[in-house]
Amino acid sequence: MTKQCKACGTTFQNHPKVPNQTYCSSPECQRERRRRWLEEKRQVDADYQGNEPQKIEQWRNEHPDYWKQYRQANPDYANRNRNLQQTRNQRSRNPMIANEYELPELSPLASGRYRLIPVIADVIANEYELIVEITVLSMP
Repeated sequence: MTKQCKACGTTFQNHPKVPNQTYCSSPECQRERRRRWLEEKRQVDADYQGNEPQKIEQWRNEHPDYWKQYRQANPDYANRNRNLQQTRNQRSRNPMIANEYELPELSPLASGRYRLIPVIADVIANEYELIVEITVLSMP
C-alpha cells in the first residue's frame, strides 16, 4: 500500500509491521515526525509539561561541562554561533549587553524601575532578565 508522507509529500511504501505509518523513512522526515509528536505532547500532557523543565535541569546538573567541551571540540560551531549572536545584538532594538551600562560605583541610586540581570558566565542577559521596582527609603 502506498501512502503520502506528511512531512515531505512524497509517496512511500509503508512498512508491513507499521500499518498506520504516515511518514516516510528518510531521516529528515523521521526528525520532523518526532518534533511534531513532542510539540503535541507538550500541549496536551500537563504532566509532561511540568516534568520536562525538571528533567532538563537535572541533565544540566549531571553534565555541567557539556557545552564547554562541545565548543572546544567544535570550534567552527562556536565561531559561527558567536558571529550570529553579535549580528543579533546589533539588530536588536536595544543592543545593550548585560553589564554595558552598569551604575557607576558612587552614584546615588534613584527610585524607579530597573532591569535586574544576574551575573552568570556564558549566559545571554535577557534570558534571565527581570524588571524590578526599587524604592529608596533613605540616602546618605
